[in-house]
Amino acid sequence: MKVSSALESKPVMPEASGEGFRLGWLAVAHLLNDGAAFYLPAILPAVLTELHYSVRMAGVLVTTLYVGQALQPVAGIWADHVGGRWFVIIGLLMCTCGASLIGLSPNIWVLILLILLSGLGSTIFHPQALAAVRSLTHKRHGLGMSVFLVGGELGRGLWPTLTSVIVIGLGLPSLWLIALPTVALLPVLIRTTPRLPARHEDAPPIHWKAHRWPAMVLVMYSALRGVVCFGTIAFVPFLWKSRGGTLVSGASILTTLLVTGVVGQVAGGAIADRFGRRHLLMTSAVILALLTPLWPVTTGVLLWVLAAVLGVAMFCTFSATLIIGQDIFVENKALGSGIALGFSNALGALCLAPLGLAAKAWGVNSIFYLLTGAAILMCGSSLLVSKRVHPAMH
Repeated sequence: MKVSSALESKPVMPEASGEGFRLGWLAVAHLLNDGAAFYLPAILPAVLTELHYSVRMAGVLVTTLYVGQALQPVAGIWADHVGGRWFVIIGLLMCTCGASLIGLSPNIWVLILLILLSGLGSTIFHPQALAAVRSLTHKRHGLGMSVFLVGGELGRGLWPTLTSVIVIGLGLPSLWLIALPTVALLPVLIRTTPRLPARHEDAPPIHWKAHRWPAMVLVMYSALRGVVCFGTIAFVPFLWKSRGGTLVSGASILTTLLVTGVVGQVAGGAIADRFGRRHLLMTSAVILALLTPLWPVTTGVLLWVLAAVLGVAMFCTFSATLIIGQDIFVENKALGSGIALGFSNALGALCLAPLGLAAKAWGVNSIFYLLTGAAILMCGSSLLVSKRVHPAMH
């Protein structure tokens, strides 16, 4: 904290003008952070083959990747207390460092440590970055948040194919190449990321009791969405491999899913701003419940079509739930972001380890029927989202 304060007190380069310009660079940082943090499922078949482990370890590793996000509320409180912008910078560096060294792992334990480092860096990055985005969007919060989230979805969408091409062409150790864009971005990011004010000692306290029920409803919906989303991302490559498909083509299915999520992010933010968040959340849940069981019975080019439609449905609600979280915890928006995104995602990710055991016992196809059950529960939880619970949910 003292180091951060000293850094903030030094003279810095003049701020770049234009809130849209600064928001754009935050979106680029989000692209690099989420690309580095979440490319692992696409190359997991190759990693497990290299280390001589079976598919049952896939759930454990993907859970390890996401479970650190449970600390996002803590990171949000800390970031709010310290202020500034160094959580964004340091988090991005940690995330990139861990992710770029995965290909050099000599054993499963080093791999787990690197995954934890990457996940922890992403945890530190997100709350302050999301609060910075909110500070740059004064009126159209949904659209502004969608622009930022689009960066993350592009990273998650492009990095699976990019890293699979690196692995096939140059080998796992060459994954260090993904660190180069982050190194190039750092000087720009240090200049353009807005400094957030530190929380004053006389700031209003967080009203935990008043926020408890709205937060529980939000976390219930978001955690179930996390089960469906991350379960799909983790096991689609293994579904494709079980059919004799290649690593790169399997990664391209994920890329289709995640890049079309960009459309969902932009459309979802605009729809929520115009028609209301509740209707958006309910519609998304119904589409996921109807389409998720089609994975095991879909073949050929229709797999990419299914991935495209599900990508829109999965990711169209992320900006809405983030804003709901910030509006519930109005005393600490970074905390609200951490609960809506990181904590909820981590709860969803905890289900991935038993899903890996299910895949080993009953086959990969069974996973998607279990995910359908989670999507049906998601539909039920969406019925609780209403302005009677909290005005932000309307």
